[in-house]
Amino acid sequence: MALFGFGRTAGLKKDLIKAQQRNLNLKRAYAAVASNRLTSDWISLGTSADSEIRNSLRLLRNRARQLVRDSDFAKAALRAVRNNVVGTGIKHQSQVQMARGGKLDDRFNTMIEKQWNQWTTADTCHVGGQLSWVEIQRLSITSMLESGEVFIRLINQKFGDSKVPLGLEVLEADLLDDDYTGIEANGNRVRMGVEIDKWGRPVAYHFLRNHPGDYQFTGSAVVARQRQRIVAQDVIHLFSVERPGQTRGVTAFASAIMRLRNLSGYEEAEIVAARASSAMMAFVRTPDQELFEDGKYQDDSVLDFSPGSIRRLAPGEEMQFFSPTRPDDAFTPFVAQMLRAVASGVGCSYTQISSDFSQSNYSSSRLELLETRTHYKTLQQYLIEALCERVYERWMEMAVLAGVLVLPGYELDPERYEESKWIPPAAQFVDPQKEADAYKSLIRSGIMTLSQVIALHGGDFDDQMRQRQHELATADELGIVLDTDPSEVSSNGVAQSVPVAPTEHPANHEEDEEE
Repeated sequence: MALFGFGRTAGLKKDLIKAQQRNLNLKRAYAAVASNRLTSDWISLGTSADSEIRNSLRLLRNRARQLVRDSDFAKAALRAVRNNVVGTGIKHQSQVQMARGGKLDDRFNTMIEKQWNQWTTADTCHVGGQLSWVEIQRLSITSMLESGEVFIRLINQKFGDSKVPLGLEVLEADLLDDDYTGIEANGNRVRMGVEIDKWGRPVAYHFLRNHPGDYQFTGSAVVARQRQRIVAQDVIHLFSVERPGQTRGVTAFASAIMRLRNLSGYEEAEIVAARASSAMMAFVRTPDQELFEDGKYQDDSVLDFSPGSIRRLAPGEEMQFFSPTRPDDAFTPFVAQMLRAVASGVGCSYTQISSDFSQSNYSSSRLELLETRTHYKTLQQYLIEALCERVYERWMEMAVLAGVLVLPGYELDPERYEESKWIPPAAQFVDPQKEADAYKSLIRSGIMTLSQVIALHGGDFDDQMRQRQHELATADELGIVLDTDPSEVSSNGVAQSVPVAPTEHPANHEEDEEE
């Protein structure tokens, strides 16, 4: 017994020493990893990006779409990002340079832009003939934000009256087989429909032949689950990569879904309470409920009041008027705070999602625009690199093969002819006068160029200069002096002095006579 007691005591001492060591290690660690009564319900798993996405992808996507359909705020957030990122379209400008000298080759640039503009109409660039190139851009950013991803398939075939054998098919994220995961016969891994090699590079995409949610128009479920393998070089997969090794995209509303859902429920509850409160006018307190009733409606005693009527109350009765208090004063600031959090998660501003400009001034509006504009520029650059440039390169390749474009030496140096500039939509002014003066100072100091400022506001420098030249030539021909012509009028509206022709110095004449 003594030995057993001694052994048990020694074991308890060892456990105590281990517990003390664990506590000491925790004290040396971060406070965020402490395990106590305040963090006992905090579950955090070390799963990979694809493991987290696989179990949540479909439900996240469907719930985000439902919110965009039914929530005004979700629809406004999506519209704000789409209009600021794409707007009227990301425009193209060819930048082919001459073989010598480095100047732009106007002949090739004009020819390329003409053929490109002809192809970008809905009838020729979209396989269904419904979406123009600009509308494909808008749909791409919309689907990428709402559904988390979108696929653009490049099909080497003529559509409509196109001379170039190329068409674009926009595929919704549901068409990629989420359930298809495994190892192919060639050794490649497949993750949620994306076939990748040992480096994680997409090799092919496994699409369903029919939309899984289109069951009302599909013959059978068996046909709906049939797949087709499309090589990666014919597919553009647009999604935001937030973690290394991520294969599929997640909706931009992921962090805001619960907040928007709760906000919709809160608004509905307040509306129901307000309607119920406004339907009540007053209460009558009486010692005898059976006396002086006008009648009953759905088993409730009611008094019928007509406009302008004066009623006498029975002895002992007392009228108590009801003052509705729903929604209360806390409703507006609470909703505003919720929307600020939603705007932060989606990537737009509070005023854009709420259309509330009551608290805006120049300083706050400018800070808001600068912050959101950085996010919009990031999305614009992604669209240019992942979508615009890749479609343009394939289009030029097919145009040369079809003989639509005759470009000497294209096979040896395609990069020379693929050089181009993509111009996003114009940035809006908060205060045009202040910002115009700022741009003028930046140009004069050499920090920015005139072409950069014009491109920043959605214009094309060459087109702007040609139009400007035409305006000045027309004004000179008609004898009109424009206030916008710095050669005629100063910035203060004063006519510029006519330059005097230089005269020869008298001493020069004397020297000539002596000679």
